[in-house]
Amino acid sequence: MTIQEALQWARVQLDVSPTLRKDIESLLCHVLGCQPLRLISYPEQTLTADEQQQFVSLIEKRRQGVPVAHLTGVRGFWSLEVAVNQHTLIPRPDTELLVSLALEKIQPGMRVADLGTGSGAIALAIKAERNDIWMLASDYSLQALTMAKYNAEKNQLAVQFVCGQWLELMHSSSLDIIVSNPPYIRSDDPHLTKGDLRFEPLTALASGEDGLQDIRQLVQQAARVLKPEGWLMIEHGYDQSSAVQGLFQQYGFNEIQAFQDYGQQDRVVIGKRG
Repeated sequence: MTIQEALQWARVQLDVSPTLRKDIESLLCHVLGCQPLRLISYPEQTLTADEQQQFVSLIEKRRQGVPVAHLTGVRGFWSLEVAVNQHTLIPRPDTELLVSLALEKIQPGMRVADLGTGSGAIALAIKAERNDIWMLASDYSLQALTMAKYNAEKNQLAVQFVCGQWLELMHSSSLDIIVSNPPYIRSDDPHLTKGDLRFEPLTALASGEDGLQDIRQLVQQAARVLKPEGWLMIEHGYDQSSAVQGLFQQYGFNEIQAFQDYGQQDRVVIGKRG
């Protein structure tokens, strides 16, 4: 089987989707240890028997719904490549919005925290751009923190890690900026049993009957832990912007702003502690 034949075969095996070509190329590049350009430049190259077997196995797992990031073990985020597994959410491009908004507010020497860090993607992306800040990453899952620490070491970034539920362990008025991509899907949402979400940790996705259980707790605690005029930035579901803004108002935040992601869906609310 040549590279061209492998690509053609894989297209027949998988359901048509917007990411079909990218998925197949990512898996074949993973097997060959190459960049996508090689697939175009050398379509006549023949796979070894072992490479062909690996590729066929990966395509079969992808056909069963296993996310590409779990099959390759990595996902690109911001300027980094982060390792992921079944204990962490797969970083999404839309979450890069949180990184951009944080970088707009960060000043030298600030104390910044990423809560529910998972793979560490958000914290590491911020630290990669601003090495002049103190960066904290927390998660309730020890397995997730293990992965985040591995990613920090792999990317040679100095981040402090702590295991805990949101801000319970933090002192009052101790942080300048808090960012978080918390669970925000309603517990009865049928999407939790479909697609890639089936393979990701439910505790990092679902948050009570209205999807706001964790955000509600996070906003309340942030009002205590942030310094005066410190910023809180939270990612949320596409239909939750008004409710999240209401929570910010309820707990005394001002200069509240809502932002849309790259697909023009409501995605992030930020506010300043009064």
